[in-house]
Amino acid sequence: MKYKNVKCFAILAVFLLFSLLAAPAWVFAGESESAAEPNSVSASVAGNPASLFEQVCSNIYKGDFAAARELLGGSKESESTAISRLTNIISEYEKIEQSRQAAKKAAYEERLAELEKFRAAADANDVNDVNDVNDVNDIPKVLAVIARVCEFADEAQKRQLLSEQFVKQTIQKAIDKAAEFESKGKWLDAYTNCYWWLAERIEPDNEAYADYAEQLMEKANIVASFQDSPCETSKERFKNVKKKMFIRAIGALNFNYVNIIDYRQMATKAIRRCELLAEVMNRDLSDERRATSQELAAWTAGLAAILDEVNQSAAGFSKDKFIEVFEKILALNSSLVASRSSLESRGTSHESRETLLPGPVLIAQFAEAALSALDRYTVMVWPRQVQDFEKIMTNEFTGIGIVISKQKGMLTVASLLPDTPAYNSGLDAGDVIEAVDAVETKDMSLVCAVRSITGPAGTKVTLTVKRTGEELVRDITITRAKITVPTILGWARNEAGKWLYMIDEANEIGYVRLTSFSERTASDLEKVLNRLEAEGLSKGGLILDLRFNSGGLLNSAIEVTDKFVKEGLIVSTRPRFGVWTYAPAQKEKTHPDYPIVVLINSGSASASEIVAGALADPQHKRAILVGERTHGKGSVQGITQYPGDGAQLKYTMAYYHLPSGQRVESRDVMEKQGRSDWGVGPNIEIKLRSDELGKMIDVQRDNDVLVRADHDNGAAPLKKHTAEETIATDPQLAVGILVIKSKLIEEKTKSRM
Repeated sequence: MKYKNVKCFAILAVFLLFSLLAAPAWVFAGESESAAEPNSVSASVAGNPASLFEQVCSNIYKGDFAAARELLGGSKESESTAISRLTNIISEYEKIEQSRQAAKKAAYEERLAELEKFRAAADANDVNDVNDVNDVNDIPKVLAVIARVCEFADEAQKRQLLSEQFVKQTIQKAIDKAAEFESKGKWLDAYTNCYWWLAERIEPDNEAYADYAEQLMEKANIVASFQDSPCETSKERFKNVKKKMFIRAIGALNFNYVNIIDYRQMATKAIRRCELLAEVMNRDLSDERRATSQELAAWTAGLAAILDEVNQSAAGFSKDKFIEVFEKILALNSSLVASRSSLESRGTSHESRETLLPGPVLIAQFAEAALSALDRYTVMVWPRQVQDFEKIMTNEFTGIGIVISKQKGMLTVASLLPDTPAYNSGLDAGDVIEAVDAVETKDMSLVCAVRSITGPAGTKVTLTVKRTGEELVRDITITRAKITVPTILGWARNEAGKWLYMIDEANEIGYVRLTSFSERTASDLEKVLNRLEAEGLSKGGLILDLRFNSGGLLNSAIEVTDKFVKEGLIVSTRPRFGVWTYAPAQKEKTHPDYPIVVLINSGSASASEIVAGALADPQHKRAILVGERTHGKGSVQGITQYPGDGAQLKYTMAYYHLPSGQRVESRDVMEKQGRSDWGVGPNIEIKLRSDELGKMIDVQRDNDVLVRADHDNGAAPLKKHTAEETIATDPQLAVGILVIKSKLIEEKTKSRM
């Protein structure tokens, strides 16, 4: 891959990227000084239309519509056309908020009524009417209702709810049931039936719940890594994992990681993982592979001794000491081979196990835990994972061209991609894929399904599909080809499957959704912008939707930003060692200075944060940000093949800083400090509730669907939504359009003054 304005170290691979799945103490997007007292401002600007417009629009662009309303209420210019139009904008916003508040109140009362049914049934102990909260299937149901009530409650209502005896008893029953699951080694059940609800939805600020939930998931992930799937066995999963790969990776990190490395912390986390690893594996493994209690005791004692050495070592725990810990743990694992007599006493062959834990598994788990002490984006990419990893980073693969999802447990075609083998194959959106090359998909994960369906170009794959309303299944054989996933989408497809980008034709407001930043994103966006500008965008404005865009290539983000900024800095990257790099805007081919609103949320990460942050930066003031605070990644990753033998290391090599110099802070770091100013903050904060988000996604999904080329729209009509319906179900988009309308009113008014 090629990139501009970025210098790399010798060991880096040839591209910079941001992983798929943090603003400073002063927030450049949305926390400027508040307006003066409304009455005094109104008095000072009365009779001064220019000053009034500046004050009103300034408040609108900060999301303070109440202050804007107060200003207009005290103005003597209220009869002017422009002021009247601004008043209408504020009225539209108020209607949106009134509707949202009414829906929130209704949802709160509805969920409260649901909870009351469970409470009444528990009081009456009438299991024939409504189940009491004792059955394993009922506990998560009640927790879900409690979580929904919490979401729609205000702080006082939530405190009252959590203090109620029935709610406290339900939570305790859930904790007790989770303990029962744990005693049987069912860590995922303990997490999904109890601690996910407690930590994520009911009491997200409870650190004890959060820590316990994290430990359960760690154990569940260990179990999952040993389970065979239709795509690969656990042995295949860890094939070619070698000790020297990780040791070489540590050598690369020592010189190139963005921060000074705390090797003591890495060693501690890795040792803790090794303790969990033995515990989990020896519950999950078959009898002939399971260790004896004596072996487990020796393993635990050995790890404890190594951990003591780590804790008692002198300050300055070095890279060499960390590698020494790694070597000691591998040696401990090899030394605990059960004796022939102990194995024979259990009727087991000595040849069935050479070490306590499989060597490649121990290496991979040790490495994963140790690197997690640095950050979530620094990871080993083992030889088996490289191909899938590169698909993700390039948005290119060889397959058939479909989007799949799990719907009601069934593998379903969500949409087709245009001009792909699937589009002309007879496969259609909504088809259920029951088998891939005769392998049933019932228990197949999405990752496994993708791996099964994709494959070398020119090869064939046979899908056994069932269509809604039809009894018979059919086999469809498709020849794979190179697929490039588009990253530039509109608000809906028309009947011909082409994207619609003009969402408000009357005001000539365009809408472009960027799903990620790939090599083709900037060039594809250029085509769409040229098309929109030919349709009148230059006299209107643009909605740039970066919600749920988890990032991609750094240079792609720079090129996208450069389309809207004439001059000045876009972003700088700052490593621990080496030269800082700067990416300046290029004046050539900059698009007209029409108003831009960027939609952001917690799913906007990495490259998305660069684009949003740079466009809204005080140095450029090119866009208004609407939505929610971004993910908070703030770092640049590089890839090196230095580990060798087909393995790669993805690691954090630099932090990025926006044009005014502020660093986009990491959410992980800020949360540890008790702060919430990570990522990039919006100018206008519009937080979507789960019910609103669900409606928005449903409409978006309907509008996105592309069906087969010969789809009979008469027999099976597509469910599409108008622009008005789409906007009505998306408060963030609706407010973004109001902001652009305000900008257009302001510009026209100023031009006449």
